[in-house]
Amino acid sequence: MKIQNNIRSIAIGSFDGMHLAHRQVTADVDAIVIIERNGGYLTPGYKRSRYTDKICCFYFFDKIRSLSPRDFVAKLKEDFPHLERIVVGYDFAFGKEKAGNAETLGELFDKEVVIVNEISLEGVPVHSRTIKAYLREGNIFMANKLLGRSYAIEGRVVPGQGLGRESLVSTLNLKVEHYQLPLEGVYASRTKIGKSWHPSVSFLGHRVSTDGSFAVETHIIGEDIGSVEGQVMLEFKALLRRNRKFETLEKLKVQIEEDIANAKKCLA
Repeated sequence: MKIQNNIRSIAIGSFDGMHLAHRQVTADVDAIVIIERNGGYLTPGYKRSRYTDKICCFYFFDKIRSLSPRDFVAKLKEDFPHLERIVVGYDFAFGKEKAGNAETLGELFDKEVVIVNEISLEGVPVHSRTIKAYLREGNIFMANKLLGRSYAIEGRVVPGQGLGRESLVSTLNLKVEHYQLPLEGVYASRTKIGKSWHPSVSFLGHRVSTDGSFAVETHIIGEDIGSVEGQVMLEFKALLRRNRKFETLEKLKVQIEEDIANAKKCLA
């Protein structure tokens, strides 16, 4: 179905993370065409639109994966009837079995195609896969540097195991889906509840000192926020320590108090 619009320039890609390189690809276009896949995202779905002021249009990969490169370009022309310019990254691939690349696009599209070269920051190529690798090893500093912002995830508040408020510190327990999660451990963070940001210390990983289950939980520093429902966002600022087992709840509580003190220093 033809979309009636006046869009004349688009950038195409997955744009997972909307990182520094993505911002260069999308800087001078009317709209962004996002190829949407499933799972393991830095920034899932529509949440990419939070990091751009451009119109975001979504093509779901499963719906277009069988199109040949020529058919894909024909679809672009149909959906964007006034299209004059397409911007892609140097490693752009499209069409069935990735038969097309950036150069192919230039051959098939009869107007302007701009290919943006690889972007590096201090000698490190800026790619979503690189950022994910840094997150998996707990290198929040480098992940945030390549993103150009603090890495953030979002989750829904769910009941916890009940130990926090009684024996340790009160936490919000979150059910998080679709995101690439950082290394298991404790982080200095900021937590957004409603429209307000709060300094926090967050844990994600298996609760090896208690019930062994996987959890994402955050403690708001210096505030009693009462009962919270709905969606909560976490921004990761620094890894304080890796996940490890404590022999007693008392030893765990002492460590949590130290984590809170260290988080305050990081967030000051």
